Amino acid sequence: MKAIVIREPGGPEVLSLEEVPEPSLGAGQIAIDVKATALNRADLLQRRGIYPPPTGESEILGLECAGVVAAHGPGASGPPIGSRVMALLAGGGYAERVVIPGRMALPIPDGLSFEQAAAIPEAFLTAQEALFTLGRLAPGQTALVHASAGGVGSAAVQLAHEHGARVVATAGSSDKLERVRALGADVLIDYKTQSFADVVRDVTEGRGADVVLDFVGGAYFDQHTSCLAVGGRLIVIGVLGGATAQLNLAQLLMRRCQILGLVMRSRSVVDKIAISQTFARDWLPRFGSGRLAPVVDSVLPLADARRAHERMEANANIGKIVLSVG
Repeated sequence: MKAIVIREPGGPEVLSLEEVPEPSLGAGQIAIDVKATALNRADLLQRRGIYPPPTGESEILGLECAGVVAAHGPGASGPPIGSRVMALLAGGGYAERVVIPGRMALPIPDGLSFEQAAAIPEAFLTAQEALFTLGRLAPGQTALVHASAGGVGSAAVQLAHEHGARVVATAGSSDKLERVRALGADVLIDYKTQSFADVVRDVTEGRGADVVLDFVGGAYFDQHTSCLAVGGRLIVIGVLGGATAQLNLAQLLMRRCQILGLVMRSRSVVDKIAISQTFARDWLPRFGSGRLAPVVDSVLPLADARRAHERMEANANIGKIVLSVG
């Protein structure tokens, strides 16, 4: 099969489309002929050599896919051969075939293309975990979503809005903010010209945000703790602005805040199955009705993975960059 291969860490130029062996199909697994996959920030980090895959997982990039079930391993449960499915992956999506535990496969809602479906798993399942499992976001509460025009951010805006929360969203351009407004954001902040902490305190009349989705890390830490509500939850999903921060424990104690970290890739198979099944029950039907929708920035062929990485590194995308495979 064809796959994107990295022979040595580096920039987008190290991505090469080559022939590689197909993954072996084990007990309880299904094989998926991949029709589309999507980019995630983790792909860029892995390409640079600073975010290796979990032990035993594919070294091929790609944390999600959409395609057609091609085969069942011994004892596998899940969708029958020929079914259109999408799935979260620990790696391997930039290839023509992947294998996963059968129970992790999600049906693609009618009316969605493979390219649209590939933009769902990593973004929406991460947003679900951040907002509701860790963040315990309730209707009427306020969620601050950074990087709201990105994959996870745009998913989080939609889920929080659909749940009845007030959404405060940050992005770095008017074009991105207008797109986020259409997804359901109530308050828009251009982080390049405005202090998000000041705006959050202002629109909540000093109360603060109940849940903050943080992709930046250390550079924003003080501002986050200053605009969290009493009992607020700071969910750290990324550390693009630095992995270290100085913590004022007194402020944390007085405001009874919680700081929680979230990584999806290294979660156990049991966890991923449970997360996928919760998503299938609570949110997947809303794609078919049009109440939720993946945000696709662009679609490029797998052979143009370099160009796709360049676009993401330039922060030019609104939503997910998708690679068409099959």
